[in-house]
Amino acid sequence: MQQQGQTYSSQNIQPQLNHGGHEMFDLHEVLAGMINVLDQYMIFRTFVKDQELLDILDRQYHFILSEYDTTVESFSTGRKPSRETSTYMMKGSTQVTYGLKPSQPKKPNQSLADVKDAGISGHMLGLIKSSASLLTMTAVEATNPVVRRVLASQVQNYIEMAYEIFLYQNKNAYYQVPQLQQSDMQQMVKGYAEHQGEPSMPSYQNPNQRPNYMN
Repeated sequence: MQQQGQTYSSQNIQPQLNHGGHEMFDLHEVLAGMINVLDQYMIFRTFVKDQELLDILDRQYHFILSEYDTTVESFSTGRKPSRETSTYMMKGSTQVTYGLKPSQPKKPNQSLADVKDAGISGHMLGLIKSSASLLTMTAVEATNPVVRRVLASQVQNYIEMAYEIFLYQNKNAYYQVPQLQQSDMQQMVKGYAEHQGEPSMPSYQNPNQRPNYMN
């Protein structure tokens, strides 16, 4: 005898269980990832020598810690969290230096004594970029509307944190930005144009309606 499955609406289940199965696995991955970033930042702090990088690390650590608590609350209750999601504000200039300067080839460290701010900031950037991607993929597949909003609101903050680390690296020539020749850039920048006028969209064709060949 075949068992019939039951379908539940979101009004029929407890708010804390208002999550899809895929969402449950994704949220565990997101929260575990946040813990990993926080733990890594704590370890990195013992190696940082530059005060500016230390300030970036500390500000980002406390911001991520706050967002972690907000995510846990919204996920565990299924309701609007008691605190609003905040906006990360970076410090300093957004001026980017273009071009390549001569530098020594990079290679793996021989010991912990070789750990420098360049490497630490590179690890930070990698963690934040990976977190931004994971948050984006999870947000577009979350079924709980509150959790979806909480996750989506964090994506722009992780982008901002990644950009802050990039600017620090760029200023110190850890992350150099080459450019194309000016003529090539001009050609690529002008490679697209805005549309003109109203597009002529094809009329809707009902797939169930057979064509009349008698006319």
